[in-house]
Amino acid sequence: MRAKWNVVLGMMLVLVLAFMSAGCPKKAVHQPVDVAAVNAAEAARQAEEARLREEALLRERQLAEERQQARLAELTLQLTATMIHFDFDCFALRLEARTILQRKAELLKNNPDIKLLIEGHCDERGTNEYNLALGERRARATYEFLVLLGVRPNRLQMVSYGEERPLDPASNETAWALNRRAQFKLLGM
Repeated sequence: MRAKWNVVLGMMLVLVLAFMSAGCPKKAVHQPVDVAAVNAAEAARQAEEARLREEALLRERQLAEERQQARLAELTLQLTATMIHFDFDCFALRLEARTILQRKAELLKNNPDIKLLIEGHCDERGTNEYNLALGERRARATYEFLVLLGVRPNRLQMVSYGEERPLDPASNETAWALNRRAQFKLLGM
């Protein structure tokens, strides 16, 4: 019986030791909340979000500006790259010139802020005075056709350079044909 009693005592001892080692649950310690620190962290988070939004808006504006500049460059090229040419001692518009001017008129009507300078040019034959007058008539014929196609007159200006600014300075028929022209420059938006 004594052996039984020792076994029971041993088990009780084990149980007591197990309970003692488990101990009491610890109480949660509530630390006071630092309201100022929480507010500062929230303010910092909001400031960072605002900065990121501002950067995104700035990138969008830059991209829009780049697209606008690319569009303006393309439009400038379309309006100024193609000139129209005239026959000798003539200011009547050829069929080819009318087709070119129709495309330019559409571009101008679709972009109402653009203004265009029409330059009248001649070849070297004839007096300076005659060529200035002929260059003026060529610019005027071009101007009037664009107005007839619906471009507002206040968006167009004219100038005659006569024979002063040749594309080709040679004195032959090929050069003269190139120099008898109306050329276009963008004045602005």
